[in-house]
Amino acid sequence: MPTRKSSRVAPKLNTVDAYLSSSPNQSTTTVAIDKIRLPLKQPRHYFDPQKLAQLVQSVKEHGILEPVLVRPLHDGEYELIAGERRLRAAREAKLVEIPIVSRELDDKQALQVALMENLQREDLNPVEETEAVLELLALDLSIEKSEVVSILHQSFNAKQRGLELNQNVRIQLERIESVLSEIGRFNAGTFRSSRLPLLNLPDDILSALRRGEIEYTKAQAISRIKDEQQRAQLLKVAITENLALSEIKTRVKELKSEPEVTPEKILVERFNEISKRLRQKKVSSDVHKRARITKLLDELEKLTADS
Repeated sequence: MPTRKSSRVAPKLNTVDAYLSSSPNQSTTTVAIDKIRLPLKQPRHYFDPQKLAQLVQSVKEHGILEPVLVRPLHDGEYELIAGERRLRAAREAKLVEIPIVSRELDDKQALQVALMENLQREDLNPVEETEAVLELLALDLSIEKSEVVSILHQSFNAKQRGLELNQNVRIQLERIESVLSEIGRFNAGTFRSSRLPLLNLPDDILSALRRGEIEYTKAQAISRIKDEQQRAQLLKVAITENLALSEIKTRVKELKSEPEVTPEKILVERFNEISKRLRQKKVSSDVHKRARITKLLDELEKLTADS
């Protein structure tokens, strides 16, 4: 069974280049740019504005040098499969037409190709990479991404305890290992340990990672700060000053070593401050003020006695 499953993986995980080069009867053609629609489900979420601007300038000077991959829709329109940066740049450059290669692909094939293109990007950040791998695994196994995560954790826990996986989980794990082998960056264990934890990072850190503003090792260190305000401040400083990982760890350690400010401590500090002001000011001559302070102290004494 494992051999049969492995033999099915290679043709399913075709890259964009494979589709472009394996279409001898479908040469490159040009179509009106407004005939191309973006897919409803797009694996790529962030485009670096500076790099996109550079590509726009290149398109203005040289045009689109590599066709985008599309699939035909109805009424002469097409859905983009791969090449969104080029399509965006072409639109920014006010091009009327764009070169395409059109292939007949179903929804699953189209998304798989788009995900594989995403994973081949040189500037792919760890969060996008993790999300793309999970999406690809879920698509290949026809399960939810949360189920993929569950299988990876089950495998790890079983290995730690010396237990056997049930047959269904074992088969799914073999598929996961086979797909990861095709991608060529992880095995199931390293993907679980080095990439899945990133998805549990706070939202502000995840956003910074997606934008490529900070390395994930630095982001992981900053995420250890539980106080949102302190974490946001350190994240901002780390990005603007390009702090080294060692400096970030030092600051995290200093922040974590600060005594915790509890509600009780805040109340005590306020009471001490009031007592200090009472000693410094003469309230004995003001009968009304002295009476009110005495009443408040009586109430405070009752409250603390009841607690």
